[in-house]
Amino acid sequence: MVKKEKEVDKGPVVSVDGAEMYVRDLNENQRYIYHQIEDLSRKQFTAQSELDQINGSLVYFKNLFINSTKEQADEVLQESDNEVDAKVS
Repeated sequence: MVKKEKEVDKGPVVSVDGAEMYVRDLNENQRYIYHQIEDLSRKQFTAQSELDQINGSLVYFKNLFINSTKEQADEVLQESDNEVDAKVS
């Protein structure tokens, strides 16, 4: 597994199955793959952050909807009670 471990004066160092090497010493194809992994990791973090925000907002709006329907139901029940009270009086 490729893991970025530390930055040193000679550039980033990666560890592959316990062997450390500088990214600058990788061949062109390996550097390309390394940069793809770095880019995808950033995108994954960004996507997860956005998903967390979406999920939080979704919960908020679901609760807002539920509360509004409860308020409407309470209003209908109150109107019904008022009509019954008017007929009884």
